[in-house]
Amino acid sequence: MIDVHHITKRYAQHTAIDRVTFSVAKGEVLAFLGPNGAGKTTTMRILTCFMPATEGTAMVAGFDCADQPLEVKRRIGYLPETPPVYQELTVDEYLRFVGRLRGLSGAILTGAMAREVERLGLSAVQHRLIGNLSRGYRQRVGLAQALLHDPPVLILDEPTVGLDPKQIIEIRELIKSLAGSHSVILSTHILPEATAVCQRVVIINGGRIVAEDTPDRLSARLRHSEKIALTLSRAPGEVEARLRQVTGVQHVHANGPPGHFLLESELGHDIREDVARLAVTNNWGLLELKSISMTLEDVFLKLTRHEEGVAQPAAGVADRVVVTEDKTESPS
Repeated sequence: MIDVHHITKRYAQHTAIDRVTFSVAKGEVLAFLGPNGAGKTTTMRILTCFMPATEGTAMVAGFDCADQPLEVKRRIGYLPETPPVYQELTVDEYLRFVGRLRGLSGAILTGAMAREVERLGLSAVQHRLIGNLSRGYRQRVGLAQALLHDPPVLILDEPTVGLDPKQIIEIRELIKSLAGSHSVILSTHILPEATAVCQRVVIINGGRIVAEDTPDRLSARLRHSEKIALTLSRAPGEVEARLRQVTGVQHVHANGPPGHFLLESELGHDIREDVARLAVTNNWGLLELKSISMTLEDVFLKLTRHEEGVAQPAAGVADRVVVTEDKTESPS
């Protein structure tokens, strides 16, 4: 549904994005992550035809963003970080105005407005001036305008900014419900949101894509050992030494309060059963034993850390990490 191939954007001597390539399948929800200034907004502006790329091609639903911008815009719903709302209009007036710009009229427009007002919980404020609404409600109005014409492609830049926890959960559920019928690119700084909502992640740093895959596969690619957390209610003085004797254990660390330990083992070596047997046999009071995964936040920080002010890939990681089902590639 979206195909981006080697797009580059230069401003005089500054390169905002450099040979960015990725795709979004029909019905897929993709998280687009990166630190401030990484190139996320520039990429989105090219995809939504607000600006042309200096080099490369971007296609949306089979149409070229540079050569066929009107056809692309008909098929995209876009929510920028600052909602594009007119504060002197009521919610109803604004949605009707946007609908007409989108070519909707009559019963089709009325039905589309009713659908989005209901879906986004705007019925209580639909006759109020947008300028008098809270930031959270303005954000929801902005999302309503992006969905009004039921586009096949949605590009959402920080869609939950300004929402309260209940509203955030509702919007996340809405985005997940759109998977399958819509292709969605979600830009967010809230990394648990990407994990909760998106099937795949693209991480951009310094204008270049440094990683692309599911959070689980990125974690598996970058971690160097298996980790488990162990909590005991009765930990004798020699417990660390005894745990180090378990086959496969590489390191044992005290981890916070007494009785809490972090154990590391070789990749692919699951030591939980042996550790549990040791704790139970010795009556150490086993309270908890769980595997610790590398979170998306860990992956993000590892791939976007900066050295001397210049973005660099993490040690041991290729310029771009693409993990497929049976192999890891490092494109040149």
